[in-house]
Amino acid sequence: MTDVQEPYAGPPAPVLDGHGLRLRVWDPESAVDVDAWLRGHVDPEFLRWNTPLRDITDTAGARESLRARAAAMAAGTAVTFCVTDAADGTILGQIGLNAVDRVQSSAGVGYWVLPEARGRGVAARSLRLATNWFFTEIGLHRLKLGHAVGHEASCRIAERCGFRYEGTQRGAMWEAGRRDAWRDVHCHARLATDPDPAGPG
Repeated sequence: MTDVQEPYAGPPAPVLDGHGLRLRVWDPESAVDVDAWLRGHVDPEFLRWNTPLRDITDTAGARESLRARAAAMAAGTAVTFCVTDAADGTILGQIGLNAVDRVQSSAGVGYWVLPEARGRGVAARSLRLATNWFFTEIGLHRLKLGHAVGHEASCRIAERCGFRYEGTQRGAMWEAGRRDAWRDVHCHARLATDPDPAGPG
């Protein structure tokens, strides 16, 4: 086994259709995409459970963030999908793959849903759709999913989509709105060999 981590070198992210959703690549030059990305990152519920490495508070910051995501995809270290309604293309949220490790054949997965799209099973449906592609097309063995302890909705989504609870990491993520205090994280994971949960989400 080599010590050098090779980047994700699979096929480019396609358009994925299923479960009433369409997953596509974000466009940093689209005003609609940039606005949705910004709204997702300033949403109080998002900020309650996530403290990004860099705050995104305006259009310029949102566009820069999306360009960084595009660069990470080009470098093969991440995959980021814009989750849209299959019928009319309305943006509903985001699902992405990060920290792709080709040596260990693993990666982390995360998602968020815009306020107006919550309560419709968007996160679960997009997680199932994307997970299938991550396993079958990228060829990963293991997907990791973590969320702050107390985020019961995310816990239910993970378990419903076949991501088994594996334990709690102490002090593994920042407290909301802080970078000098930490909170515990529930760890879930799914293997490519695990059964694929049935149902639309």
